[in-house]
Amino acid sequence: MSNSIIEYITKNNILAIVCFYFLSSVILKAVADIDICIPCIWKSIFGVNCLGCGLTTAFISLIELDFNNAFKYNWLIFIIVPFGIYYMTQDYVKFQRKYNAKQHLQ
Repeated sequence: MSNSIIEYITKNNILAIVCFYFLSSVILKAVADIDICIPCIWKSIFGVNCLGCGLTTAFISLIELDFNNAFKYNWLIFIIVPFGIYYMTQDYVKFQRKYNAKQHLQ
């Protein structure tokens, strides 16, 4: 890994931890059917699905290229994933510019 990626992860450690946990839980669920996801508090208390319920299952379906099931579990996955990728890319590009400017000054 390049130094800028390591520094980016260090500066955004909370985001990195959340992403690592989510990706780890998705991989475990997809490969070994082990569910370590945090349960939905709204569903636990009120017994009703919230807007986020089914996102992990929908994401697993996307990884498996099963778009029909992904849409069935939670259609918001088709909005959240592209915007998440866009946000993370833009954030990294901004960080990379600052990192390069800092390296240039030294």
